[in-house]
Amino acid sequence: MGQILTFLGKGGVGKTTTAIAVAQGLAQQQQKVLLVGTSTLELHLKELAGHNGEIVNLSPNLAAVALRSSKLLADYWDKMKTLEKQYLKSPFFEEVYGEELGILPGMDSALALSFLREQDATGEYNYIIYDGRGDMETLRMLGMPEILSWYLRRFRQVLTNSALGQAIAPVIEPALKSVLQVSTPPPNLQEQAGQMGDVLQRGQEAVNNPHRVRAYLVTSSDEVAIATARYLWGSAQQIGLTISGVLHHGFIPPHTFDPLPLQELPIPPLPCFLNPVTPVPAPMTIDRERYQVKLFFPTFSKKEIKLIQLGPEVTIEAGDQRRNVFLPPEWGARQAKGAKFQDNYLIISFG
Repeated sequence: MGQILTFLGKGGVGKTTTAIAVAQGLAQQQQKVLLVGTSTLELHLKELAGHNGEIVNLSPNLAAVALRSSKLLADYWDKMKTLEKQYLKSPFFEEVYGEELGILPGMDSALALSFLREQDATGEYNYIIYDGRGDMETLRMLGMPEILSWYLRRFRQVLTNSALGQAIAPVIEPALKSVLQVSTPPPNLQEQAGQMGDVLQRGQEAVNNPHRVRAYLVTSSDEVAIATARYLWGSAQQIGLTISGVLHHGFIPPHTFDPLPLQELPIPPLPCFLNPVTPVPAPMTIDRERYQVKLFFPTFSKKEIKLIQLGPEVTIEAGDQRRNVFLPPEWGARQAKGAKFQDNYLIISFG
């Protein structure tokens, strides 16, 4: 498996220029690289113009694509209709074409994440560089597996435990047999939900693994740019995304991003700062002996953080992000008994 790298920061600080430079540098190191961006990537790489979201080989080791959400939606819609024909005697969406569909708010992120997942699964690339908006939208995109896992768990549990769910359970299988027109029933809904949960869990584990997915902050010396980078740094901890360093041009006040390593822009021709992974604080650690959960929050204060515990699941809200943490099974029914903020860490004790 390769690595996915992305860049976060205020608009106009040079994220796209940096992403291109990193992609070109890695390709010069004989790494197979795919540079993925939005339509604005075409403004920087003229070779992508006119290719309508298709992957273009720029050099023997470097390929690039400017995503088109409408094309991705049409492609995935066609795949869905193909699956539908396999199971339904009278497909519902046979007369609906992907080219007719509009892009709903938030759909761009879901389509981009699906594209990244598919390209990563091919194993063709050592590095996939994602040049998205580089703000909270990118963080929500990478945090989507965890968010969807929460909805899947919670609503499946609500339906299973509700009177409505218990009432319709006996008729679900006959209804599916009637609708699908098959002699043997498809995998039951519980199994399907379990399989979906496994996929989401693998996606979440990839985001939380610094050897699989990493991000770098990009900033100028402008106070707003620095403040934006710091806020994104703290918010990235909520999805377990490792921030490996800061790329900057201009003066950065000392200790602003401690303990992250700093690299002044423009970066060297070969991005050696990417290899190996520089040790940085883990977004979360669990001390099983002390019954403590330790979360790295470099830019938030204790008063900005809220905790909610429901059984073994703890929801942590900081800024505009939420994170769900499962306590180790051996902790049993332990409840949060205290929390303290120390050296940029929120330490939650259970007893």
